[in-house]
Amino acid sequence: MDAPRTDARSAPRPRAHDRGQDRAAATPRAWLALLPYLLAGTVFGFIAVRSEIISWYRIQEMFRFQSFHMYGVIGSAVLVGVLAVWILKRTNARTVSGAPIHYPDKDRTWTRYILGGTAFGLGWGLVGACPGPIYALIGAGLPAFGVVLVGALIGTWTYGALADRLPHG
Repeated sequence: MDAPRTDARSAPRPRAHDRGQDRAAATPRAWLALLPYLLAGTVFGFIAVRSEIISWYRIQEMFRFQSFHMYGVIGSAVLVGVLAVWILKRTNARTVSGAPIHYPDKDRTWTRYILGGTAFGLGWGLVGACPGPIYALIGAGLPAFGVVLVGALIGTWTYGALADRLPHG
């Protein structure tokens, strides 16, 4: 039998039904509260299509080291993210509800990051699409990415089913 877990980071994550999410959350008012996120996603999808960051050809160019376009976009995103977190930490920013923002330390193990990044990169390279813009690709008139969506959903379901047995706890 395994030893009991004592570290808060290794405690099992509660499932959706354990977090108090029930059918009451599916009211029309709750759906209306999601409208800003739908609009933001639509705007992001439009920008992704126009900037060609969802283009299979651009992604292939990146993996073949033939173009700087995608590296520039990804590098810019990393730079903006690092700067934003630095500013949030520096100003002791709080959430919209006024709660302090906590930044938990990451484990210093590299194996899972290398394996996860390799699996993600292989999928990205083989499919020619990052999981993020799958809906934008379908909306842009590329119905073959419906197969990619089904694969992403199966992968997400598999991860959820195996999450408690994976090394990250």
